[in-house]
Amino acid sequence: MALDRPQLQEKILEALEASSKINVDTDSSSDNANQANKARKDTAEALAKAIEAFVKSGTVTTKVTTTGSASAQTGTGTGSIS
Repeated sequence: MALDRPQLQEKILEALEASSKINVDTDSSSDNANQANKARKDTAEALAKAIEAFVKSGTVTTKVTTTGSASAQTGTGTGSIS
């Protein structure tokens, strides 16, 4: 299964829109710095979650081959990324 790119794009847009809605009191330099820092941290957290979900939306296909006796096993498998 392919990675879910549209969902990643949607989550990135949501994170950016949320960060642009934070009000900053420009008359207070400490409030300005605190709010800007909070906006960056909140955006980073939202992006990290979106990227993690994106990576986990893929499927990994494996192929296992061994050498040796006739009882050596060969196989394939699929699974999710955890």
